[in-house]
Amino acid sequence: MNACVRAVVRMSIARSCRPFLVYEGYQGLVDGGDKIREAGWSDVSGFLTLGGTMIGTARCAAFREIEGRRTGVLNLIKHGIDALVVIGGDGSLTGADRLRAEWPDHVAALERDGRIGRAEANKYSSLMIVGMVGSIDNDLASTDMTIGACSALERICESVDAILSTATSHQRAFVVEVMGRHCGWLALNAAISTGADYLFIPEAPPKNGWEDAMCATLKASRDAGKRTSLVIVAEGAVDRQLRPIRANEVRDILATRLGYDTRVTILGHVQRGGAPAHFDRFLGTMQGAEAVEAILRATPSTPSLVIGMLENKITTQPLKEAIELTGQVAQAIESCNFDRAMALRSASFAKQLTSYKEIANFNPDSKMKLPHEQRLRIAIVHAGAPAGGMNTATRSAVRLCINRGHTVLGVHNGFPGLMRGEISELDWLTVDGWTIAGGSRLGTNRDQPGLQMGAVAYQMQKHNVQALMVVGGFEAFTAVLELGRNRSQYPAFCIPMVLVPATVSNNVPGTEFSLGADTAANVIVRSTDMIKQSASSNRRRVFVIEVQGGNCGFLAVTAGLSGGSTTVYTPEEGVDLTRLQRDIAHLRARYIKELGRSEGRVTLCNENASKIYSTEMIASIYEAESGGFYGARTSVLGHLQQGGTPSPLDRCRANTMAVDSVNWLQARCWDAMHVPNEENVRLPSDQLKRKYFPRVYTDAPQSATVIGVIGSEVRFTPIADLVVHTDFARRVPRTIWWEASRQLIDILSGVGVDIEKGGCVSEYKSCAIDLTADDLMRLYGQHRRLSKLS
Repeated sequence: MNACVRAVVRMSIARSCRPFLVYEGYQGLVDGGDKIREAGWSDVSGFLTLGGTMIGTARCAAFREIEGRRTGVLNLIKHGIDALVVIGGDGSLTGADRLRAEWPDHVAALERDGRIGRAEANKYSSLMIVGMVGSIDNDLASTDMTIGACSALERICESVDAILSTATSHQRAFVVEVMGRHCGWLALNAAISTGADYLFIPEAPPKNGWEDAMCATLKASRDAGKRTSLVIVAEGAVDRQLRPIRANEVRDILATRLGYDTRVTILGHVQRGGAPAHFDRFLGTMQGAEAVEAILRATPSTPSLVIGMLENKITTQPLKEAIELTGQVAQAIESCNFDRAMALRSASFAKQLTSYKEIANFNPDSKMKLPHEQRLRIAIVHAGAPAGGMNTATRSAVRLCINRGHTVLGVHNGFPGLMRGEISELDWLTVDGWTIAGGSRLGTNRDQPGLQMGAVAYQMQKHNVQALMVVGGFEAFTAVLELGRNRSQYPAFCIPMVLVPATVSNNVPGTEFSLGADTAANVIVRSTDMIKQSASSNRRRVFVIEVQGGNCGFLAVTAGLSGGSTTVYTPEEGVDLTRLQRDIAHLRARYIKELGRSEGRVTLCNENASKIYSTEMIASIYEAESGGFYGARTSVLGHLQQGGTPSPLDRCRANTMAVDSVNWLQARCWDAMHVPNEENVRLPSDQLKRKYFPRVYTDAPQSATVIGVIGSEVRFTPIADLVVHTDFARRVPRTIWWEASRQLIDILSGVGVDIEKGGCVSEYKSCAIDLTADDLMRLYGQHRRLSKLS
């Protein structure tokens, strides 16, 4: 929420508006006085790193009464305020929309009572409302992510990861209760991210007799050798008769029926605290800037708006309809219409729940087991540099395959390991702890199969590999492309192949997000916070921080925006003397202005931003031209960005990509098993008949693909089709979807902004997609895609 406040204040100043901060929520609006203060640029310095809200929030009984709201209107008019940005849940946003609807009546009453004059009544005849949803539950129906949800998920995963260490040591069962009264998003994503064995959420109550089903499921996993059991319960979980399911009840069942030593942990308000995660800062900053733009575009007839995010795009939506959709979820649950409640969630929510149920537990006698003739031998290989989520994706794929009866072959040490035949069958317990494991448990490197293509083909044929999943970055992309291009020479490559993108550089064509990028961005942001603290203590220091990314500036830009960088240097823009002169002039101006009370500043520099101006050289130029007003230091984060525990977002994306990849491989293999009647087909003498080929055989271009996250949708794109969209020399896709966020970094750090008088030399180009009430109905009432989001 603080990232939103910072963005709104600074964007307002840059757009020549006067921002005010209302302290203590609607209570401050009613109280007025010093609870409503004009905000300056430096008033929101340091906000990015802080959890909670620095301007306070409070429940206000007076605002529920008409006189209280009228007093609030008077206070707004007296401060010259004609637009209100509200950050909160559906109750706060509904209250703001109600205030706007009543505004003309309040103004007329205030004029009639002589509390304002005619001139003021005419000048403030309307109020514009723009809302942003601050909710850890992620419960606004018309947005994919709300501000705070990602940070809350991180707190949950940090806690549960720690709990699992104790659980494993003592062979205990743990029941963990997380927040979510009417929305199970937190619980579901926490269950996926931590490898929980069982889950209870409000939208999908368990069938009658769930106690027996839960006990049987957990016992099967224990019998298979697992040492722990973990059950996650959303606080609003109910059964099909709407009877609450409590954590203590689940504990008693496990202790009584299974004899497990079971503990309960209720995380409570731990989920609301702590420094915000990278994605929440990024989302809050982007939405805050677009809130200001929405106000400036609005007319008195424009409906109250809420800023959301759909298909990875910032949206403006009519607030009233968005809140009504959200309310329908609770109504559907209360009326036991659980199918409707699920339908009001995003399509990805239902898909996540289905996949979770299929892979959460070991099911040796599962009904999911396929007929023997449909069971496959699927190989998994890691390629390229390590990235957070590689192991999670492998675990999900292995568990899904085993439950369906497939055989999964793990290829160790990348393609060189495949050439040497370093292949073993992966089982259930081998991958049990891989959800939270960083790096690559299978081993990975950058070597390509072209080193010994014949050896690769021999090993694949020897082990009867019928489908191939490659997890990795740009090296994996070129490897799959190379295998596809050599199918005419090596029939062993004529099988379905899928690439699961995993690289901190996020430079794989065909996807907007690669596994590992969010983990790396979080590492950069946390490091930036600590380095900036050091710089602030010195008062006169700038750090130039070098980050990874190859020739792709994604990490520098997104982490720079969420970490509060003064500027960033990327390969896409390059570095020259003109740019350095501009940045040095800005730094000198700020440090002269702030003499003795300066804040620390950081600049992010991509490792390949320039062949001439290295990180060290940029820092040296900074200091040489500082005029003695500041010093400059460097910090190279290096391989820290590739290691550590994967972020929850990367774990969830890994699970989704892996499950969809297995489903795709399975379907393509079955299609490729079809043997046509060739007795009457005249074939060239040098071509074998189909019946002499391997059981699975396809050389169709669309059988070698990249799975990608485009918006909130998972898509498969033939790798051959991506060639024209790829810059192979620079190893990046030609389309840069994230460039809209680059422009905000300089504006919000004050580059080109008149901080005292307002205004900015740079023009901000809004990237928000305007949605109407009809658009929301088509999306959630008729479940149709919108072309404007494509």
